[in-house]
Amino acid sequence: MARRRLRSSTVVLGGMGVLAAAITSCGSEPDKRCVDRDTREVLPSYECDDDRGSGSGAYYYGGSKSSGKASGGSFDKAAVERGGFGCSGSGGG
Repeated sequence: MARRRLRSSTVVLGGMGVLAAAITSCGSEPDKRCVDRDTREVLPSYECDDDRGSGSGAYYYGGSKSSGKASGGSFDKAAVERGGFGCSGSGGG
């Protein structure tokens, strides 16, 4: 009997962990990197933060970085925002 109770407690605690992870991911922002639009080479963030619009980079959301280049994401932030459990499609904020 004690063994069964321990097993059910483990399931409840594991389920709570999954729920907590889903809730915290609900409002998280996708990763963003400053990259060259043509080559997708990762640039320093100041290349994207220029208020005058003369910076040579653009923010690339999601994806990954390998050998100094970004891939698997998008320049459109809305295209990579993902909602967690119980989040709306707009990012859930």
